[in-house]
Amino acid sequence: MTQWWQEAVGYQIYPKSFLDSNSDGIGDIAGIEQKVDYLKQLGVGFVWLSPFYPSPNVDNGYDISDYQNVDPAYGDLPSLLALFAKLHAAGIKVIIDLVVNHTSDQHHWFQEARSSRTNPYHDWYIWKPGKNGQVPNNWQSIFKGPAWTYNAATDEYYMHTFASAQPDLNWENPKVRAAVYKMIRWWLDQGIDGFRIDAIGHIKKLQTFADVAQSDEAYTNVHGLFDYLKELRDIFREYPIMTVGEAGEVTPTEALPWVNFQTGFMNMIFTGDHINFWESDGASSLTVPKLAHALTKWQEQLAGKAWNALFVENHDLPRAINVYGDPVHYRTRSAKAIALMYFLLQGTPYIYQGQELGMTNYPWRSVDQMNDLAAKQEYAFRLHEGQTATAALQAVSDHSRDNARTPMQWTATGGFTAGRPWLPVNKNTVDVNVAAEMADSNSVWHFYQQLIALRAGHAALITGDYRPVLIDDDQIFAYRRVGAAEEFLIVVNLSGRTAAMPAAVADFNGQRLMQTTALGQTDELPPYGGAVYQRARKARD
Repeated sequence: MTQWWQEAVGYQIYPKSFLDSNSDGIGDIAGIEQKVDYLKQLGVGFVWLSPFYPSPNVDNGYDISDYQNVDPAYGDLPSLLALFAKLHAAGIKVIIDLVVNHTSDQHHWFQEARSSRTNPYHDWYIWKPGKNGQVPNNWQSIFKGPAWTYNAATDEYYMHTFASAQPDLNWENPKVRAAVYKMIRWWLDQGIDGFRIDAIGHIKKLQTFADVAQSDEAYTNVHGLFDYLKELRDIFREYPIMTVGEAGEVTPTEALPWVNFQTGFMNMIFTGDHINFWESDGASSLTVPKLAHALTKWQEQLAGKAWNALFVENHDLPRAINVYGDPVHYRTRSAKAIALMYFLLQGTPYIYQGQELGMTNYPWRSVDQMNDLAAKQEYAFRLHEGQTATAALQAVSDHSRDNARTPMQWTATGGFTAGRPWLPVNKNTVDVNVAAEMADSNSVWHFYQQLIALRAGHAALITGDYRPVLIDDDQIFAYRRVGAAEEFLIVVNLSGRTAAMPAAVADFNGQRLMQTTALGQTDELPPYGGAVYQRARKARD
């Protein structure tokens, strides 16, 4: 029997950039509430709300100063609970971000902890003395620079995996875990339907605090992490919820302890195999076989034992069309091809706000236009390493997290706010916007709506087996989904060049249900052409 989170499609909302209801340039809870009907019309089954908590916004809300409240910029707790109720009334469930690797340095726990070594909260965080007048060891922050910051009041350094304004909690301390678990239960008692768990692979640290060859050895999937994940799992299983962890460092062969149906720590994890090969090396390293093999490994490794989280965009990634597609020559068609590529794999598909429109990266002209702390720090690092300002800007522009965070494009004039938006609205909102997409029956938006409905109507597209068909072709990725009574063939050309129609299409001899562009009876797949075919299951299968 399938669970609700296996049948549903998720939609991530980044509140700051979704819709501004009061003209202050910042999206808010009231703005989300205005668009519940939009979400229902698209067909999503649950929303994932990115952080709405009080925060100094050094890292756009992932530096939380109060775990059990709402940032006044977004609204208040009653308005949030009212949003939950409205979503539930529309048949849409809600999951929220759980950020417990670190807090803001403005959280009262840390304000107390940094005041003196004898403060009861001091060992709620990770402190070490300096070494020969320098930082305690060679650990580096993910955001560049040392993972340690000096605190004069105690003459010690505190550890931070991310920014210095995001001190890491000391999960070795039972009091920390108890406080976190109490907070988790409090949110679950408010009626939410689950959590997306941020940076969960970092909560355990190397307890020798020795120098390491690579900083990941110090704070990523360190031995002993599973002890904490088991405790979290036991709480989660007290409630009828879903959980999805951010665990991009976990490989397919390591995944089963995390997500197996019987004893897994959570229901799904967001993995990094299909994004890491371009995220670190640049889009030039992307090939169709690399992508197809990465996706296939996860499909095959988890088959029958666990469940995949399917995604191509989120608040930390550039727009998928700039990575996998062609935003200049084939924006609409390649956006549809990307959807076909991942949406009908076995797992729960996630859509990031604006993805359903085919939104693209912003054409950054200066790093001063950006808000992304990681991009700004990387830009400074590249300048320090000797790169020109032009080269450094190009490098960070391609993968700045702000590409996903520019405001949602509702109308030809933007439609996000009547004020000045906190990030610039992409000028292509003139053509790429909700109003235009919904008015065009051949749009990216309607393609996603149709995919959601197609998946919901066929068990084979939810629980059916995944069987690769073409994963070594330079242009085409093709796979089958095989159910008890029917099967589907998904074929997609992920290149800007015409490709020969695979023989597998003729062999399949099925009915074509959806296509990214008109294909007719051609023996070719045009650039970013793709289709879904259906047939009754053959006895030999």
